[in-house]
Amino acid sequence: MIYRIDVGACPELCNNGQSADPHGKSVQQQAAAFGYDVGQVASWRVFFIETTATTAEIDRMRRELLADPIVEHAEIISVAPSFNGGSWVEVHLKPGVMDPVAASTEMAIRDMRLPVDRVRTGRAYRFSKPLPENELRQLAARVLANEVVESIHLQPVLAEAFPSLSSYQLSLKHVPIRHLSDDALKQLSREGHLFLSLDEMRAIQAYFAAAERDPTDIELETLAQTWSEHCVHKTLKSSVEVCDESGTVLRRYKNLIKETIFRATAELMAVKDAETKRARDEGAGADARLDSGGPFCLSVFKDNAGVIAFDETDAVCFKVETHNHPSAIEPYGGAATGAGGVIRDILGTGLAARPIANTDVFCVAFPGETARNDGPTGLPKGVIHPKRVLQQVVAGVRDYGNRMGIPTISGAIQFDDSYIYNPLVFCGTAGVIPIKDIEKKIEPGMKVVAVGGRTGRDGLHGATFSSAALDTESHESDQQAVQIGNPIEEKKAADFVLAARAKGLIEFITDCGAGGFSSAAGEMLEECGGTIDLDQVKLKEPGLVSWEIFISESQERMVLAVKESSLPELRKLADLYETELTELGEADGSGILKVTHHGRTVCELDCTKLHDAPTRHLKARWTKKTAPVEPPVLTNPGQALRDLFTDFAIVSREPVIREYDHEVQGNTVLKPLAGASGDAPQDASVLRIEGSRRLMAMSVALLPEWGKTDPYAMGAACVDECVRQLVAAGADPERIAILDNFCMGNPD
Repeated sequence: MIYRIDVGACPELCNNGQSADPHGKSVQQQAAAFGYDVGQVASWRVFFIETTATTAEIDRMRRELLADPIVEHAEIISVAPSFNGGSWVEVHLKPGVMDPVAASTEMAIRDMRLPVDRVRTGRAYRFSKPLPENELRQLAARVLANEVVESIHLQPVLAEAFPSLSSYQLSLKHVPIRHLSDDALKQLSREGHLFLSLDEMRAIQAYFAAAERDPTDIELETLAQTWSEHCVHKTLKSSVEVCDESGTVLRRYKNLIKETIFRATAELMAVKDAETKRARDEGAGADARLDSGGPFCLSVFKDNAGVIAFDETDAVCFKVETHNHPSAIEPYGGAATGAGGVIRDILGTGLAARPIANTDVFCVAFPGETARNDGPTGLPKGVIHPKRVLQQVVAGVRDYGNRMGIPTISGAIQFDDSYIYNPLVFCGTAGVIPIKDIEKKIEPGMKVVAVGGRTGRDGLHGATFSSAALDTESHESDQQAVQIGNPIEEKKAADFVLAARAKGLIEFITDCGAGGFSSAAGEMLEECGGTIDLDQVKLKEPGLVSWEIFISESQERMVLAVKESSLPELRKLADLYETELTELGEADGSGILKVTHHGRTVCELDCTKLHDAPTRHLKARWTKKTAPVEPPVLTNPGQALRDLFTDFAIVSREPVIREYDHEVQGNTVLKPLAGASGDAPQDASVLRIEGSRRLMAMSVALLPEWGKTDPYAMGAACVDECVRQLVAAGADPERIAILDNFCMGNPD
């Protein structure tokens, strides 16, 4: 039987008719900001619990688990609540969408030794003033829900059965590609959400023509994920011919990133290492005593994060990545899983680094008042209001970092209306790792195991989706690319991984992010080959087909290569940390990535071809800079100063900073807010690394306005600002490492 239990503020706490419901008051304020007068708002958390428990046991769940008895009241609902002339809205997660609160509730009920089959959650709102149905639905879509992952109901819901998906029957599908015309190849790429160019589709066509067969759906999807801009960064690896305004070739790059960023980094590393060696030979003081005895940059451009020496035993690593497209579709889930994904990158660096700090950068359109109706006078159709985008991306990063117990110690926010379709959401994490654990390898005979969350339909085509330009249609049709995170699940997986590393049980590790198992297994088995058995994968729901299981970007999963003799100890650790461990397959030295499902081979790809995306050949045109804009003449400096202080570009970020826990783990020495009143944003934050006499400073710089007229000056100014901020916080300018990131609305 399914029981509904509503949890809301205690009626006894009402003051002069005003409900003690902070969430309801927040909704009221947000609705007013959009021009809706809804009156008083009461809110409830809604739990649907499918169980064979007795009435007394259900009552125990209500009293002891679901509500805070001091300030909340929980009620078992058997008949639809009335709302007496006002308005009612309920928001429920759609079938198949990850529900972390439900998962935690199920676990807690089992810990109470009570029976439970499934739990789903929702939220309910009662407005004291009635609204027309169309206006109520519009308000719900703007303030209360994201219809990509949630459904809106204007009447109370009493569930009789949970929606479910059918069980899976294997039907291996081959995609006829060998004889397609160029137009048909482009159509297949577009309609199949592959987002591959014609040259890339031709390369796939040639590969299977040589093999004298057509690809299976899982093979085609795997190649699309692996060759996506998100995974392979093919624009930065392209050959580029730079011409002046007349068409004269100024310079040529065979591989843009290797001949610019890689080359400059290698040159700087060589200079730095020579200086370090000379100082050590000359008997320099403190630095030589604390140095690792080796180079400063220990791992660059080859692992999930860059690694630099910290002291004689430990190294620090840092990774920043973007989650722009998912955040445009579902800001809360997109930003949360951006944070979760970059934390997993740190866990997947070397043999696993320990996350110690987070950072974030948000670029959004101006969150001021905008017309409520879609169309030419207001927001583009299907685009989420930038105010809601900002609120939700802040909440997503906040909830993930806070719940995992990782301090968020720096960040930035930039406003520009050019971010209306595609907000930029950068998430970064720093970690610490023993120098001896940086190198990793995989050999034939090692077992491939997965640990952490289960696999579902969330995040399908996320990697390819992130490689396309966004427009109105993207916001309406690419719903399945959204991932929903569960930080509690990732915390358990992280604790397991770090404990396994400490016991020497991990030989190779990577995160399961963009492209899911196809990316993780493809990367892990790139030089070795091996077999993955999809029958072993634990699923969130039945009914997933082979390619969905293999490319799903469901969160909180890590993939490890381990010796078979380590499996018993790993299973004990998984039980201890209450996370699921699954043996997926084995490395075999064949050089072939083979995937099986229900006893049949559904994918068989040469690993060298899998990672051999065609080189893009691009042309760039260099134009002279436009004349500098003359500064305005100030006729009223006082008013100009007041206007400046209220500009979103520089207005205080303190309200956002306060939402993050920047002191968890107890190592934040210089906090992001300081000063006499503790409200002054700092240039950088400083962390203590446990067991070391050294401290680590972390800062961020972002100057996109400069790039509109002078990209080179923008890059130089960003480096300049970041270095000055670090030095102002006490950092040694001789031991600074820079990590950069590039975002383009459309890589072409």
